[in-house]
Amino acid sequence: MKKPTPDAADLSAHIAGEIRDAIIDGRLIVDERLPSEAELSERFEVSRSTVREALKRLAAQSLIRTQRGATGGAFVNKLSFEDAYPQQITTSTLLLSMNNVSFDVACEARYALERACAALAAARRSPDHLATMRAEIFRQSQPGLSDEAFCASDVAFHRALVDAAGNPILSYQLAGAVEAMQPLMNMITFTARSREAIVALHGTIADAVEARDALAACDGLSGLESYTVGLARSIMAERAKRAK
Repeated sequence: MKKPTPDAADLSAHIAGEIRDAIIDGRLIVDERLPSEAELSERFEVSRSTVREALKRLAAQSLIRTQRGATGGAFVNKLSFEDAYPQQITTSTLLLSMNNVSFDVACEARYALERACAALAAARRSPDHLATMRAEIFRQSQPGLSDEAFCASDVAFHRALVDAAGNPILSYQLAGAVEAMQPLMNMITFTARSREAIVALHGTIADAVEARDALAACDGLSGLESYTVGLARSIMAERAKRAK
């Protein structure tokens, strides 16, 4: 039986995967020039248009960059944690929305990760991190602030706390937990929650971080988790009651 011929999309994905693996394995290093389109076309026995599509896939992942001119071509890019944040956020958002993850499970994961950052933040925070946290607390206390703006400020506050830990790997992991999970949590609780209660808890956390009190910072996050989970459970119970 004759095997079906792979289409161009499958071939370009395969080529992109081969090159990505070479980068991850260290066979292609940062700033190294990739073989030309003609060379890749010959090596993989595909058209140059298929090679171009593979290179576009890699560029979209920030794994390579292209340069024009006599010394141009495609080069292995140095991928920063900041460059990878959007992909982490997108992936986390999709996983939460498509896999029926419960609110309690999402909260448990998010706050467990954030408490790991809180202890480091208490030791390493800079004046800029504290200023950002205080500015967001002030913003959240303004009476005319919209629900959407309050939610955005909530994310910014926790982003500053995470970044204060000074650990790029933790910041990358928390990009999904804070910036993907938090908006989903806000969608459930923001209409019923007490802004005053959240501002007070944020103030407790900021005070602890400023005082370099890691235990108090973690306790503040635990208090925020308990409040958020309790509120969500009461909202969901009320919805279920109305649905009967």
